[in-house]
Amino acid sequence: MFGGLRDLWRKGGRRADTSLPNANYGPARVLLVCSSGGHLAQLMRLEGWWRGHDRMWVTFNLPDARSQLADEPVVWAYHPVTRNFSNAVRNLGLAVKVIRSFKPDIIVSNGAGVAFPFFVFAKLARVKTVYIEVYDRIDSRTLNGRLCQPFTDLFLVQWPEQKELYRRAELVGPLY
Repeated sequence: MFGGLRDLWRKGGRRADTSLPNANYGPARVLLVCSSGGHLAQLMRLEGWWRGHDRMWVTFNLPDARSQLADEPVVWAYHPVTRNFSNAVRNLGLAVKVIRSFKPDIIVSNGAGVAFPFFVFAKLARVKTVYIEVYDRIDSRTLNGRLCQPFTDLFLVQWPEQKELYRRAELVGPLY
């Protein structure tokens, strides 16, 4: 399950030394960006990976996120984002502020809409990004996947069928 995430660190982190394939790469500064609900629940399942890194979360200030991230550093994003242009612009400003102050080595997201402004500014700031397509969309591309892919350094999918939908996608397997 975590093989793809070890690979993302080798490909994405500034501190990585890929000449040592089994080396301990040490902690990275990881920014985890996602919507609340199922997106947050799925990134929480990767705790075995992100727990060892200096991290910060960006998500929505909703009851499930407040509960699950009670002991984590969190920045609350503007909600809703779907087809809400003003909140998309506000989240772009938030992305600029958070990325400049936290200085992440890598940004990891599985969507949804809050990821896009962060990936756009990450590209401009030369911060590596990893997008994990959600596990429940197998037969068509998600809007956020389509928007984020051009700004993504590593695009991971969880099902072989998803690999057919996205060029340059790498199969990581189910993360549930």
